[in-house]
Amino acid sequence: MKKRWASGLAISLLLTGVLAGCGNSNNDSGNKNANANASAEASANTGGNSAASGDPVKLRLYTYGTEQAYNWKATLDAYHEKNPNITVELVQLSEKGDTQESMKKLDLAVASGEQIDVMMFSDAAGYAQRVALGMAAPLDDFLATDGYKVEEDYKVDTHLNGKVYSLPGKFNPWYVLLNKDNLDEAGLAVPTDWTWDEYADYAKKLTKGEGATKRYGTYFHGPQNGGWMEYLKLMMENQPTGSEFLKADGTSNLDDPNFKKTLELRVKMEKEDKSSVPYSDMISQKLAYRNQFFNQSASMLAIGSWMNTEIGGTDTLPLTFHVAVAPFPKNNASDQSGITPVTTDYVAVSESSKNKEEAYKFVRWYTTEGQVVQGKNIPAWNGVSNDQVAGIIDTILSGTKNPELVDKESLVNTLVNSKATEIIAPASYQAEVYKAINEEYEKLILGNQDVDTTVANSKKRVDEIIAANKK
Repeated sequence: MKKRWASGLAISLLLTGVLAGCGNSNNDSGNKNANANASAEASANTGGNSAASGDPVKLRLYTYGTEQAYNWKATLDAYHEKNPNITVELVQLSEKGDTQESMKKLDLAVASGEQIDVMMFSDAAGYAQRVALGMAAPLDDFLATDGYKVEEDYKVDTHLNGKVYSLPGKFNPWYVLLNKDNLDEAGLAVPTDWTWDEYADYAKKLTKGEGATKRYGTYFHGPQNGGWMEYLKLMMENQPTGSEFLKADGTSNLDDPNFKKTLELRVKMEKEDKSSVPYSDMISQKLAYRNQFFNQSASMLAIGSWMNTEIGGTDTLPLTFHVAVAPFPKNNASDQSGITPVTTDYVAVSESSKNKEEAYKFVRWYTTEGQVVQGKNIPAWNGVSNDQVAGIIDTILSGTKNPELVDKESLVNTLVNSKATEIIAPASYQAEVYKAINEEYEKLILGNQDVDTTVANSKKRVDEIIAANKK
């Protein structure tokens, strides 16, 4: 295991550098529950069958989650109360919840042979890459014994290459934040099911004024520097399959007509309708999406629901208007509703764990009952009722400055009806693909080439990247 990871470590660390952890910027310098550099010796003498014999078992959980964001003490205390012979030691990899820093430390911990029983990945790409390197144990036998299917019990299907290597924890679908006061002013209802054409129509009607004080209908926070590429897949990632620029077999997916339609949508809204904040402004002024929305520079914002903890306003960005939430738009009225990009915590059992059964049981509890106990995020588990979701939302909003300004009903309805797209294991050269497509989009939006040329050039460059990496 060590040798395998040593050979793959450079690739893993490189990938970590390009995978940004969206929205998880909570500060928790006071949490000293665990030391990421602690040696494995403190708990390495536990046998694989010790729980069955009644002997105490110590599991080590490696996570980027802070106490503030994940309520770890109460959560782990609740598990220990139900399982008194099992102690879960928290190894917090970043005191500020930085997922990039955490993944680097996790990679080094594995390479150095530390005892790791349970670990969390913050994104599909990081999860898939580390599965490919042999880091996570398959859970299929445990699922078969317990008699459930991950794709039925959870809103996120974590299968990779036909096997399950993790269970999903929180459920952060993308949605659309709406300035409800602006909608009321324009005579527009809060959408419960809509298309991108309707989104564009709303944006046009919400746009008001000119010059420096102009209020745009919407703001798109990407792409930029090969990141925030969700904004170039708007009409791909609301599909059950094929939501990425690469197909599952590693070939280009840029001939998908929904890629071209996304480009056309972006051009229409910025250049013709003049209803979206110009791309050149976003880049040159280094605009921040939170400021664009909370300062009322834009009336609509498509973003991930990690914003739940800020939607009611914070000290730095107070809420001074009413906010509502709408689902991620569809392409056609007849399309399935609720499909959207989703971020989650991929909670896995380490391949090197000597207590895989006990580790799995903790992972299953944590991703089901434990999510309710934690009370910090919407669970991906389908066993949570709408009333429980509403209760969790109440708890989350109570931590904001003005929860009374949030349309809770629209938020809850959007969250419970959201569904994740299929996970496609990323290529090791994914960053090159993103960079090439980003560069071609810039030529398009800055007026240097048309849509057809952008599609053709993007596909040509991506095909060349694929071919070069097969040598």
